[in-house]
Amino acid sequence: MSTSEKPLRIDIVSDVVCPWCVIGYRQLAAALEQTNTAHTIHWHPFELNPNMPSEGQNLREHIIEKYGSTKQESDASRVRMTEAGQEVGFEFNFNDDTRMHNTFNLHQLLHFADQQGRMHELKQALFAAHFTNNRDISDINVLADIAAETGLDRSESLAVLEGQFFAKEVRAEEQHWQQQGIQSVPAIIFNERHLVSGAQGVENYISILEQLANMTE
Repeated sequence: MSTSEKPLRIDIVSDVVCPWCVIGYRQLAAALEQTNTAHTIHWHPFELNPNMPSEGQNLREHIIEKYGSTKQESDASRVRMTEAGQEVGFEFNFNDDTRMHNTFNLHQLLHFADQQGRMHELKQALFAAHFTNNRDISDINVLADIAAETGLDRSESLAVLEGQFFAKEVRAEEQHWQQQGIQSVPAIIFNERHLVSGAQGVENYISILEQLANMTE
């Protein structure tokens, strides 16, 4: 599929601890590659659990409390997510100790990374750190390590987290997207006009991209 000269703008509102966010992104990325679509991606913050304590909570306990799920339902959901991840080359390693985290610090670090031109790389590294490697992303020292691994200055990253330097900016952006009606993630907005919610699958994203390309011809 040929593309217009102007790259497709893609805004993605998501949270790092949202499994369907990384699945949806990977599905979209595959569709973008298969359709050879020129694009720019802009990540935006959303907190699944803004009231989560800083130490986090066991994921299974959290899901049972929040959604009333049984252990069997939780296990089945993990299998579905793991299989969906495998289809797009992402590895989930759920275990009994997997935790849900408060992600406000992560979004501040991502805001800092955006200023350094490394937001996309850090976002992918945080997805992998949480879901694949089970690193403790509640620990600001772990976050600073991950930032350094993506090319950011570790001491500056740690200072951002310790000083809560971008708390106001992140809160303002979260509120902006909530005011736009975003209540669940992933929320993907194409060319600032067309909202697609949830992980739609590679083929559906291909169809969406083709429709958008036809609209610009």
